[in-house]
Amino acid sequence: MTKLYLNNQKYLNLYKNRSKNSEIVTQALYGEGFSILSKKKNWLKIKLKDDGYKGFIINKSYPKYQKPTHKVSVLKANLFNKIRNKKIIGNLTFNSKIRETTRKNGFVKFNNKWIEEKNIKPIKFKNKDYFKNIMIFKGIKYKWGGKTFKGLDCSALVQLFLNFNNIFFPRDAKDQVKYLKKKINLNKIKKNDLIYWKGHVAVILTRKKLIHAYGPMKKTVVMDVLPTIKRIKKTAKLEIISIKRL
Repeated sequence: MTKLYLNNQKYLNLYKNRSKNSEIVTQALYGEGFSILSKKKNWLKIKLKDDGYKGFIINKSYPKYQKPTHKVSVLKANLFNKIRNKKIIGNLTFNSKIRETTRKNGFVKFNNKWIEEKNIKPIKFKNKDYFKNIMIFKGIKYKWGGKTFKGLDCSALVQLFLNFNNIFFPRDAKDQVKYLKKKINLNKIKKNDLIYWKGHVAVILTRKKLIHAYGPMKKTVVMDVLPTIKRIKKTAKLEIISIKRL
């Protein structure tokens, strides 16, 4: 059986190569499990438990993986060292996972930290509308390889919400479009359909609006569907590859 370790930092950058100057390919959130594929000097090559993504992280001491009991359901949840005389000691981003050890006065304790009960959901919790709270990321900075409130990219925005609802989904747009089978015509789009271009994806909010982490605007934005399609065609010379339905 493959030994699994736990990310006990608020997030981990996974690099393409063994260098901090290398491209960040994705991030592992707090509570995410990973296996170690190889070790070399100060670097580990790892494989993420949830989506199988591979990359390099700095070699540190990581604890043994434990199954989480809850997940963060808000954009950013503050952490405290005590319930009384509360002092913020950090925060966790949306879909980070924790393992509860104690519950008291509206707070949950994990790993010697406290988090407000209102900011988490049980690990098996699902929304019927997978993208119900996607607007919490509106205005968040665009960051290639990012998956947090500090910055994220287009495919991470989609993956985060499906993973939050306990649905496996690939990390990159090129793999996502292949993974989904149901194709939709543009004139039949509806809420939660996904529009794919080469290397880019957007989520349909209504027949006229979409949301995406959009590199040229350097943030996650809500835009009109048809003008966005025309803009991407004009500026990036990209046609729609496919429109998919979950």
